Amino acid sequence: MLHIPGLYIANSSNRGRGVFTAQEIETGDLIEICPLLIIPKKDVSAIHKTVLHDYYFLLEKPNGAACIALGYGSIYNHQSEPNAIVIFDYEKKEIEIQASKKIEPGNEIFIDYTDGGKEEAPLWFTPND
Repeated sequence: MLHIPGLYIANSSNRGRGVFTAQEIETGDLIEICPLLIIPKKDVSAIHKTVLHDYYFLLEKPNGAACIALGYGSIYNHQSEPNAIVIFDYEKKEIEIQASKKIEPGNEIFIDYTDGGKEEAPLWFTPND
């Protein structure tokens, strides 16, 4: 796991915990590289019966598989107009969190759980945007 200095986890208004920054992050900056624990398609349904349900990502490759992102990866909260993006590297089995906007110190870092509003990635909660 690799992340910029100054990342921290704190309570997020109406969202539980979230990832915040203590330093300014510029658009395009790499925020974090998170290794992935891959969950085979045959085991994904079991996630829904555990606390991991709220922390996993669906994967396009292999089709139907999922993963848990280590580091802070599974703690980032959703926002439909996020300030960071998720980039999957399937060969390395990791994700990169990259700033899509300038993020000021003390602000929470958000990603879009629906991958840009894709219909096949519906939210299982009502967003607080």
